[in-house]
Formats: sequence, C-alpha cells, structure tokens
Amino acid sequence: MTPHRSTQPLPALPSPTMVAKPEQLTGFRKAIQGSLRLAVDTESNSLHTYREQVCLIQVSTDQADFLIDPLQLRRKSDLDFFGDVLANPKIEKVLHAAEYDVMVLKRDFGFTFAGIFDTMLATRILGRKHTGLGAALEEHFGVHVNKANQRANWGRRPLPANLIQYAQLDTHFLLPLRDRLHSELARIGALEEAYEIFGEVSSAEWNGGHFNPDGYWLLRGVRSLAPTALAILRELYLYRDDQARQHDLPVFKVMSDSILVTLASLAPRSIDEMYQHKVPGQHIQQYGTGILACVQRGLQSSPPTPPHKRNNHYNDLVLHRFEALHAWRKKRAEQRGVPSDIIMPKDVLWELAEVAPRTDQQLAAIHTLGPWRLKTYGDELLHILTTVDDAQAANQ
Repeated sequence: MTPHRSTQPLPALPSPTMVAKPEQLTGFRKAIQGSLRLAVDTESNSLHTYREQVCLIQVSTDQADFLIDPLQLRRKSDLDFFGDVLANPKIEKVLHAAEYDVMVLKRDFGFTFAGIFDTMLATRILGRKHTGLGAALEEHFGVHVNKANQRANWGRRPLPANLIQYAQLDTHFLLPLRDRLHSELARIGALEEAYEIFGEVSSAEWNGGHFNPDGYWLLRGVRSLAPTALAILRELYLYRDDQARQHDLPVFKVMSDSILVTLASLAPRSIDEMYQHKVPGQHIQQYGTGILACVQRGLQSSPPTPPHKRNNHYNDLVLHRFEALHAWRKKRAEQRGVPSDIIMPKDVLWELAEVAPRTDQQLAAIHTLGPWRLKTYGDELLHILTTVDDAQAANQ
C-alpha cells in the first residue's frame, strides 16, 4: 500500500539553464561531460498542430537542470553531441515512460538510445497501482505537479514561467527517484528483469504521423453502420484530414471521431437537417458545405470492404497456442501482482505461437524473448506449446 504523504507547495528550485542559442550549447556540453547519468524528458505540441514536433528537451544532472529549445536552435546538427550521449551505454539515461520520448527524439533528430532506466516501468514491475510521474513525485517527495500543463502549447514562444517550472520538475527529481526505485527492485530481486525490459524500450520506433486512409475502420461504432453510412464515413474521414492539414490543426480539433460516425449515420442532405439533428453549430458553420459534399460522394460510391483482421491468416493450431500462452501470462501476472505485459509482450506470445519451438535451442533463437525471460519462463513455455500440439495431434 502506498504510504500517505502530505502534499507540499512546489519547491523553490534553482532556475534551470536555458539552452536556446548555439553559443549556449558550449556550457551545456561542459556540464554533461563526465556525467555518468542524466534525466531526460521532452515536450511536444501534438495537441496544437497537425504534425507534431519536439518543442523542448529537459535534461537534469545531479547538479543542475537544463531546458533545451530545439525550435530556436533550428539546426539539428547542433545537438549531435547530445545524441552521442544518448547512445552511450555507459551513461545512464533516466526517463519516465521513456517509449514516447525515445520515439519522438529518434523521429525528429535521428538519435539512438542505450542505457535507459525507465522509472514508470520500474513502478509497474514493482506492482504499483499508480504509475504516473505525478503520483511518484507525490509519494516520494511530497510534490504536487499540475499535470494539466501537459496539454499546453509547447510550441509557443516565449514560454511562460509556469511552463518553465513544470518542465523543470519533470526531470529535476528523476535521478533521486531512480535511486529509490532501483533499491526497491534490488530488494525483490527484479533488477535483471527490469534492465531487460528497459533495454527493449531503446528499440521503440515512431509509428505515427502517416495518415492511414483506412483508419476509419478503427473508430468506435463503425461496425454498427450500414454499408451506405460506411461509404459516407470514409469520405468524411478523408475530408477531416484534409482540413486539418490545411489549417495545421490536430484532426480532433476539426471534428471528433464520434461526430464523424454520427454524421455518417444521419447522412444529412441539407444545412437545416444538420441543425435539426443538433449537429454542433461550429461544425455546421465551418464545415457544413464540405460535410454535405462528403454525404453526396458517399451516397454515390460503393460501400468499402472491411480490412482483414490481423489473425485471419493464422490456422487453428496457432490460435490454440496463443490462447494457452495468453492464459498462462494472465495467471503469472496475477500471481505477481503486475500488468500482463510486464510478464511478456503480446507480440512475443504471437511469435511463440507461430514458431512453436520444441527445444531449448529453438526457444533461445527467439530473440524478442530476452535472456531473463528465457531463463525464468523457458521451461513453462515449452511445456505449454508441447501440451497444445500434442492435444491437437491426438484429436486428429
């Protein structure tokens, strides 16, 4: 059970060092030279623009906090030396929920990573119920952070004082937090497992940013739409993205997913009809003509064909193996009091189900499994796969 700690006012921290000009990079480089560990975080403008970018990089050493402004530095090559630090396995990089930061820094700067300690993953391995950074700062340091600032426009310049303080707090306490979590992991004998999981985060790659014209099939409520409504939804989905691109807005600020599905179902033929169905007035005023054009195109086109489900190509045996492995993972997670994906990612379960190793050597060839999981769960996995295959063979 998480101990109760009284919440304190935000601490008076030394002002962070801003790095917004090429001449300021020299001081930053000197400050991190020789450091064996750094805390790192990023802020992006995903809620305010069509195509997001990293707007701020926070870095803390054991002595000081830095805020790097890539929007004002402009040249990506200015930060090449920092990329070398991120790629150096001898320098530990402490991040909270590192996957997103790793992906966007790779995407925007081409950085690579090694030597990560992820404090969020550490809390999940420890079985904590609340794993956000805000919860960790309150529990360990009695500091309350206004997480509403996550939704701020980090591309705005100059940054106001409240955002500067918020950004600083995101890394200022990460190094001492790392030390406390490291001690707890060591106490329960989970360090080897933890570092294996941290290492997997280094390979995370950005998979967003490319518009998928078939993405409307993933919207909530789409499966209940009639064929004609699906054709209208497709047109509305394409139209929304075009408007977002033109006005440099996130798509949800043009129209929400639920509005798209509602409009497709209603198939309004006029502006008056949209008002009668209580479509939000701002959508009618800004996009009414475009919406009506989408409805007409949808009515005149053939209904779209549903995409194939991911698992359609799997035979029954592969599915049986996966179901058995999935049940094992759930049981193991319940026994340990951790989320299921800490035991093993779902993608690894699918690979095991497809490859179906029968020997230790074949199991070791599945590199996504990792040495610690191989050592800890290898015999159980082989037993499950063998049992499923033997049962299926006996039934034939």
